[in-house]
Amino acid sequence: MNILESMQMAGKTLLSNKLRSALTMLGIVIGNASVITMIGVGEGGQKFVNKQLESLGPNVLFVIPGNRETQRISNDVPKNLVLEDAEAIASQVPTIAGVSPELNGRYVANYRNRNTNVNIIGTTPSFLKVREFDTATGRFFTDIDMKRNNQVTVLGANLAERLFGTTNPVGKQLRIKNATFQVIGVLEPKGSSLGADYDEAALVPLTTSANRLVGRNSPYGIALNYIVASARDSNSVDAAEFQITNLLRLRHKVISEDDFTIRTQKDALQTLGQITGALTIMLAAVAGISLFVGGIGIMNIMLVSVTERTQEIGLRKAIGATEQDILSQFIIEAIILSAAGGLVGTAVGVSGIMLVSALTPLQAGISPVAIALAVGVSGGIGLFFGVVPARRAAQLDPIVALRSA
Repeated sequence: MNILESMQMAGKTLLSNKLRSALTMLGIVIGNASVITMIGVGEGGQKFVNKQLESLGPNVLFVIPGNRETQRISNDVPKNLVLEDAEAIASQVPTIAGVSPELNGRYVANYRNRNTNVNIIGTTPSFLKVREFDTATGRFFTDIDMKRNNQVTVLGANLAERLFGTTNPVGKQLRIKNATFQVIGVLEPKGSSLGADYDEAALVPLTTSANRLVGRNSPYGIALNYIVASARDSNSVDAAEFQITNLLRLRHKVISEDDFTIRTQKDALQTLGQITGALTIMLAAVAGISLFVGGIGIMNIMLVSVTERTQEIGLRKAIGATEQDILSQFIIEAIILSAAGGLVGTAVGVSGIMLVSALTPLQAGISPVAIALAVGVSGGIGLFFGVVPARRAAQLDPIVALRSA
């Protein structure tokens, strides 16, 4: 028999037991679909994280008080990063395009009978440029507001809607921690980014926050939660990090270990990329187990098929079929089952990816490599697990086979 005749006979045999063949393929279908979907979702997660980081602003660097060891062992953040440090970075670091210091605190904000707990962010007029925000209505505070400690605020889009509804909040009075602030603007909605949701925040001049809300709690000046600096371009980020490090070491008179930490988008992307990559591999490995289970199912059914077709095998060998003919037929049957299951599983997996993209923020991607890998592995599993039943069938003695039948 040639290979074409073996394929035709294998196809007829499988079609004669449609339900059993379909159930045998089910494990391969689930395995392929799971692998393709999990890898696609993992890639979508990486894209989502990258998009979130990019929304923080172009080429940003975060300067945080305390070194990594201090941040790891204590919740009490040091008060050694001050406004003067931010001003020095802005004026003395040539690779920096802008600096936005931030002083945060949570307080109750109320308007008439509506009140809510709000993240109050004290910052400077450079916030819009560094963080790539725009005002939807009204204006942002200015250097004059900073110098005069004016009690003005710019609201995030969601916070403005929650407190004022459809009413334009610009010009309205808002109470924050027993102090009255005038709303002068509303930010364009931007969505949350890695836990920081400026749509739900209220921004005030940094000097006003230090003098009227948070207070001055550092002997060195106005203590900051962090400083956000924007490099001139992507090629300047490493140079900016180096220059800021040297400047702050001189200002803080650091002799050994730094008392601050600088984090860049590149660092965050690398860390989060490693995490999402590891999760993708783990999910794909778990999904791959079902491929293995599907292969065992194929071997089990093929062994049953050998037992059921003992008489057929005996007759074929008695009229001249060789061991190679019997071996190739049963191996081809196993490969057809696994390959067909792989194709159906691919279709299901691609549909799952499209569904995830439609219903969630994750832009799950269809990976040709994952599809080729899944289909190839499923075909290989059919070959691997089909060998044992095929060899058993091929080695049957025709006289014994006919007698047992």
